[in-house]
Amino acid sequence: MTDVGQAPGGQDAIVRAVIECAADAIVAIDPRFRVTLWNPAAERLFGWSAAEVLGQLPPIIPDELRAEQNAVLERVREGGQLSVATRRLRRDGQLIDVRIDTSPLHDADGRLLGWMGVYHPVAETDAAQHQLAERARLVRRLNDVVADLNAERDLPAVLDRITTALVELTGADAGGFVQIKGRSLELVSVQGLPERLRGTVTELDSSLVDELLRSGKPVLLAGARRVDEAIRAHLPGLHTVALGLSYLQNRPYGALYALFSGRKAGDTELELLELLAGHAGVAVGNAVAYADAVRQQAHERAVIDSSADGIVVLDAAGIVRQWNPAAARLTGLPAEQVIGRPPPLQIPEPGCTLTVRLESGTWVNMLCSQVEETGELVVDLRDVTEAKALEEAKDLFLATAGHELRTPITVVQGFASTLVSRWDKLGDAERRAAVETIAERARALARLVEHLLLGSRAGTGELKVTIEHFDLGRLLEASVAGFRSLSDLHRVELEVAPDLPKVAGDWMATDIILGQLLENAFKYSPDGGTVTVRAWAEGDELVVTVADRGVGIAPGDHERIFERFFQGDSGDRRRFGGIGLGLYIVKRLAQAQRGDVAAHSRPGGGTVMRLTLPAAHASGD
Repeated sequence: MTDVGQAPGGQDAIVRAVIECAADAIVAIDPRFRVTLWNPAAERLFGWSAAEVLGQLPPIIPDELRAEQNAVLERVREGGQLSVATRRLRRDGQLIDVRIDTSPLHDADGRLLGWMGVYHPVAETDAAQHQLAERARLVRRLNDVVADLNAERDLPAVLDRITTALVELTGADAGGFVQIKGRSLELVSVQGLPERLRGTVTELDSSLVDELLRSGKPVLLAGARRVDEAIRAHLPGLHTVALGLSYLQNRPYGALYALFSGRKAGDTELELLELLAGHAGVAVGNAVAYADAVRQQAHERAVIDSSADGIVVLDAAGIVRQWNPAAARLTGLPAEQVIGRPPPLQIPEPGCTLTVRLESGTWVNMLCSQVEETGELVVDLRDVTEAKALEEAKDLFLATAGHELRTPITVVQGFASTLVSRWDKLGDAERRAAVETIAERARALARLVEHLLLGSRAGTGELKVTIEHFDLGRLLEASVAGFRSLSDLHRVELEVAPDLPKVAGDWMATDIILGQLLENAFKYSPDGGTVTVRAWAEGDELVVTVADRGVGIAPGDHERIFERFFQGDSGDRRRFGGIGLGLYIVKRLAQAQRGDVAAHSRPGGGTVMRLTLPAAHASGD
C-alpha cells in the first residue's frame, strides 16, 4: 500500500481515481462559476461530456433556479458545507430531483478556489421531501409575485408582470393574457412569444376561453388544436395549454394562457395558474381603480386649471395646496411662490363672501366653502373689476344725471311760478323772455332725455338704423348752419371735397353724430375759436373730421371717452358737466352704420374727432 504522506504524486493519482470511480456526480466550479471538474458519474447523470462543459457555465441549472443557486454558493462561502434538495436539468430537457452537498474549495493559504458539489439522485422518500420543499419555494415565490403585483399601478405593466410570473412559476415555455372585450379576445400581454402578436384580436366564440366560461370552472387543461397558427408556428412542439380566468368586479375580465411545448403540465401547474389568475384579478382591479382615479384627478385638474375663476385649496392647517392659473393671473403671484405657504390673501369664513381690492388694482369677490370630510377650504376668486367699475359709473351717472336734470327743472319751475304769480305785473317783453327761457330749458331737458334713451338702447344693443344712400355734403351744410348761430365766440368752417360721393348710412343717426361732435367742440372750447369740419373720400370710405382748439383730451383717455358714463379725469374736462353718454352713443351709432369714430389730439392743442362711413358705391346695399 502506498504511503500517500510520502508520495505526493501517488496521492494525486489516488484522488483522481476516487473521483473517476465515484458513484455520485462530482462537479467543481471556479470563482467565475466556470466548470473545472466534471467526473464520469456527472456525464452519466446529466448527459454532457466533460469536454463539452469544462471551462463553461454549468448547463444543468434551470433559469428559474439560478437565484437559488447563487444564494447557496454565497452561504457556503460564508459558512462551509451545505446540503439542499433541488432540481437540475438533463441534456434531454428533463428535470431531475437531486440532493447536492456543496463545499468550498480553498488553497493552502485559505484563498477561495471555487466550489465542489456532489450530486445524489433523490429516492422516493427524498423526492417527496423535495416536492414539499419545492412547493414551499413556489408558495414563497408566489407571495413575492403577489406583493409586486399589488405594488404596481400601471395596467399594462401589471399584465406583463402577470405573464412573466406565470412562465416562471409553472415552467411553461410561453404565456399570455387575453382580455375579454364583448365577443372578442385581445392578446394584451405576451411572454416567450413574438412582440408582434400583442394586440391580436380573435373571436370569443369557439375559443378555449369560451369553453372555460361555459364549463363553470376556474382553470382548464387542453390540447393545442385551437391555438392560433402564429403561436403554434413559434412553438412547433406545443402540446398542452393551461388557462385560468381572472375576474374584475365579479365579471370575467380575461384569461391567463400557459403554453407547454417541452415539459408536461399537471395538477401543480393548474393549481399555480388558478392562484395566480385570482391574484391577477385583484391586481388588475387595483390598477383599473388607480387609472380611474388618475383620470378623474386629471379631469378635475383640467377643469380647475381652465376655470376663469381663481381656485385656491387650503388644507386643514390653512396651507395652500392648489393655486390654479386664474388665481395666478388675478393676484400676479405664481403657484410656486404660494403653494406650501399660508395664503397671501385674507380668506373669508366658510360659507361667507368677501370683496377686496388687490394690490394690482383688481377687484375680486371671494367665496369660501369647506370640505367636511377633509377639513379643506376651497376659495373661489372671481374678477369683479368691470362690475365694480360699472357700479361706480352708475352711481356717478345717477348723481350727475340728478344734477343735470335739477338745473333746467329748477329754472323752468322758477320762471313758470313767476309767470303764474306775477303775470299781470310783467310786461310783454318780460313774459316773452321768461317763456323763451322755459322753452330753451325744455329743449335742454329733451336732449338730456334723448341721450338717456339712446344710451339705454345702445347698452342693450337695440340701436336701430336704416341704411340708405344720401348726400353727406348737404347734411353737413345743414348741421353746420344750425351751429353757426349758437355762439358769438365760435366760428365754424366747412370744407367738403368736390364730387363727394353719396354715403351708405342712416341720415338721422349721422345727424345725431355730427350734432354731438359739434356740440362737444363748442363745449370744450370755452374761450371760442375756429371749429373746422372737413369731408372727403378715402378709398371705399367717406371721412368727416371735426377739429377744435379747446382743452384737448388727457393722455390715455382717447379710447375711454367712448365708454358709457365716462367723463374724464378731475380737472378742466370735468367742469363742463354732462352725464358721459354723448360719445358713447356716437360710437355705437357709427358702428351700427358699419363705420367708426376715433379721437386724436391736435398738434398745438385741441381735439380732432374722425368719423368714417362706407361710401354708397362700396356698400353693396
